[in-house]
Order: sequence, then structure tokens, then C-alpha cells
Amino acid sequence: MPESRTGARVLLVVATLGRRPAFLRQSLESIQNQAVAVDIVMVAPLDAPGIEETAREFGAELLPDPGSLPLAINVGMEAKSARHEYVNWLNDDDLLQPGSLAATVAALDHNAVASVAYGACSYINESGEELWLSKAGPWATRVLSWGPDLIPQPGMLIRASAWAQVGGLDPSFDLAFDLDLLLRLKKIGPLVDTGVTVSSFRWHADSLTVDDRAKNITESERAKRAALSASARKVAWLWEAPVRVATRFAAREVQRRARAINSR
Repeated sequence: MPESRTGARVLLVVATLGRRPAFLRQSLESIQNQAVAVDIVMVAPLDAPGIEETAREFGAELLPDPGSLPLAINVGMEAKSARHEYVNWLNDDDLLQPGSLAATVAALDHNAVASVAYGACSYINESGEELWLSKAGPWATRVLSWGPDLIPQPGMLIRASAWAQVGGLDPSFDLAFDLDLLLRLKKIGPLVDTGVTVSSFRWHADSLTVDDRAKNITESERAKRAALSASARKVAWLWEAPVRVATRFAAREVQRRARAINSR
């Protein structure tokens, strides 16, 4: 594997439309403040206000937006991933917790066959106040193919060779492309839990997965069915309904907490 120009072992892609510059800056700062060296690729409309200046400030390579989020992430990975051991992407309103990359890199270094390392995720509002702590835990991998989607994408870290082996994200998914990727990665190597909180997911009105929950659930079920055996697919309806109920309940509870905090 050729080394990156900076010697960094980790590549993070930040895809943005440039509409939330304050949140984007916080996301980039959360990467920059990691104890682990990181190369950053930003994928964005090149005419977004201030985007070139932001990329220069954070030492990021800037690539033009291809028109969809999964395609943008794939483009960013293709530009650099062959030079790195570990990769992931971070949405422009999410954050890495301090020590996140140290924990996930250590987990993948310790388990040479693991395809992904992950941890817990703090759901936060626009002001950064915690609404919910999603503790995925090691059992999250056992229910991944049929149960709730418990492994949070923002703070996970993927072995670059595993990313290349499964072919990156499937752009036929608009929302559940991260779940589809995890299900494919699980087939080639274990997903390991770090046991610590590694990221923060920003819960607000224009978060994609909040804005269109019904579509996200439909896409999640499609991804899970594809990962099941033919015989299991025939009875998938037995658990799909209760999982839908649990998913909607969790979303409503986070929304309730967000409203309670906002009304204080």
C-alpha cells in the first residue's frame, strides 16, 4: 500500500452542500482535534460560499459534488482510500468525540480480521445538548440483519481493504446506504465494539434520516432482506413489524426530549 502524502493511516470524507457552515466547522474541528493523524477529503459544490477557504483552512482536499450523498462519499474514497489503512465519512453536522479515532484504530489494529470498529453515539440537538445515548454494544452485530439498526455510522471506522472488497456504497439507496454497507462488511469480517462513545449525531429538523423516517425504514428492510437467506426472507415479516414500531418509538422519544429542551 502506498503511503499517504502526510503519513496518515486514516482517511475521512466529509460530504457537504455548504449550507451549514457553522456545523461543518464543528465537524472538521472534531476531526482535527483527534490524537490520530487524519487526511480529509471534502466533497461539495465548488460554488458553495466559503467552501474553498474552509477546505484550505483544515488542509482538506476539495472535490466537486457528484449529485448525491452516497456518490459523494464514494468519490471521496476513490480519490485517496488506496493510500490509507482505515476510512470512514462524517456528515457535515455530526461530530467525533475526543479519543474516537484512537479507540477505533486500536480496535482494528488489535483484530486483524475485523472489517469495522464502532462504539456508542450521543444524539445531540443543534446546541450540542445530549438528547439520547445510543449504546450499541457487542450484541448489536447479532441483530443487524433483522433487528433495529443500532450501530451508529458517524464514529465507526472501516478497514480500507474491506471497503474496497465490497465496492463501497450502493447509490441505489438514498438513506440506508450505511446499513447496507455494514451488512455487506459483516460478511467478510467481524464488526467490533470499542465500548466507548465515539461520535455525536446531530438531531434537527433537516437531518436526512429524521426528515424521511418512512423511506429510511423501507430502505432498511430492503437492505436486511438482501442479507438474509432465501428461507429467512419468507418469514421476515414476523419481525419487521415490531422493529418498525421500536424504530418509530425511539425517534419519537428523541424528538420529545428535543422539544422539552427547546421549550426550557
